[in-house]
Amino acid sequence: MMHFGYTMMTEQAGPRELVDHVVEAERVGFDFSVISDHSFPWLESQGHAPYAWSVLGAAAQATSRIPLMTYVTCPTFRYHPAVIAQKAATLQLLSEGRFRLGLGSGENLNEHIVGRGWPSARVRLEMLEEATEIIRALFDGGHVTHHGKHFQVDNARVWDLPDTPPPVGIAVSGSRSCELAGRLGDLLIATEPKRELVDAFDTHGGAGKPRIGQLPICYGADREEAVARAHEQFRWSLGGWRVNAELPLPSGFDQATAYVTPEDVAQNIPCGDDVDAVIEAVRPYAEAGFTDLALVQIGGDQQLPFLRWAETTLLPALREL
Repeated sequence: MMHFGYTMMTEQAGPRELVDHVVEAERVGFDFSVISDHSFPWLESQGHAPYAWSVLGAAAQATSRIPLMTYVTCPTFRYHPAVIAQKAATLQLLSEGRFRLGLGSGENLNEHIVGRGWPSARVRLEMLEEATEIIRALFDGGHVTHHGKHFQVDNARVWDLPDTPPPVGIAVSGSRSCELAGRLGDLLIATEPKRELVDAFDTHGGAGKPRIGQLPICYGADREEAVARAHEQFRWSLGGWRVNAELPLPSGFDQATAYVTPEDVAQNIPCGDDVDAVIEAVRPYAEAGFTDLALVQIGGDQQLPFLRWAETTLLPALREL
């Protein structure tokens, strides 16, 4: 049976609101939660980008059951992998074992702020692999010194380690990242329901491990309003990750999506209050072999209405899949 999660989307709500929302998501029965880790929103109309790790610390204290997860954090530019290892271990302790560390090669939108440039996808994957190995070594305990192609670590140690380190998930988009995820990851992360990604992950050591996807929806009793909101705040998602990883500022996404229409968005994102439309959007993930799916409700001020609908209508229907 598939597990359904709630997304704390830092691009569309402030820190206190995000914590309030995940508390309510826990109450209404979501199986897990994830959080994005951004320094910019995708579009200025979204309007937010609080520090995800502070929100996670508050969420760990404000909740008691729901698992927490980065979806995803980039351990190669804004953050050094040794710092990620310390942060993740601390979150695992604060949450009493409810944290999963999702890693990815990042987007220029978030990582350009440290002024280190934006290399090719091949180099970014090399960096992700090396960073993951450093994080794993620090999770094992003891002192770590590393002199690699992309990172230097000088006698580092994580002093407060949980008995069970956080599981590590790796975001994938093609065969090379699937090989990396299968070999070094405890779970697969993907935003598209592609069976070939799951198969490649399994081939390289991922068989039997969780596979976590993500699906945006735009709940609202007025479908036209929901379509307009999805277009205003989420039209960037139609560009695909090859484009989305490269643009450095929200203005770029605004320009790149200037000709995306509300109808285009409505064809790709379930809008309104039609449960069957959401189920049809979920079904490809189930058929592709995903075990977990995190839902994104579009609109920071529309989370509580969505969560009430999820409690009474959506989650019961999804449990029947």
